Amino acid sequence: MKLSISASVLFAYMALLLSGCSGTPGKIDAAKKGYKETGKASFYAMKYQFRKTASGETFDQSTYTAAHNKLPFGTKVKVTNVKNGKSVIVRINDRGPFVKGRIIDLSRSAFSKIGNTSAGVIDVKIEVVD
Repeated sequence: MKLSISASVLFAYMALLLSGCSGTPGKIDAAKKGYKETGKASFYAMKYQFRKTASGETFDQSTYTAAHNKLPFGTKVKVTNVKNGKSVIVRINDRGPFVKGRIIDLSRSAFSKIGNTSAGVIDVKIEVVD
């Protein structure tokens, strides 16, 4: 009987401990509307078309989606080109970019809405909107 009480107490303690954790360590709280970051944006190469993203979705260049290293999947982000003021709202569905100094990878269609793809990389401000 003593063993089952100890096991019950241990189980209850672990449940309480785990319930205090929210999300994945290192990820930014999706509810943090207004979170801002500045840096460089790039776009996905065509070789990634129809490949699986980190979220499990199939990547499609024609959608307004993006990769970010910390924002939770499904987070909507306003991306603004700091040079021309144009912006686009994208949904985070992948992880990346994995190049130092870049903060977001955009789908080709999202990138072309705010900048010329021949530039390759642009300076942007991102802001969580939803």
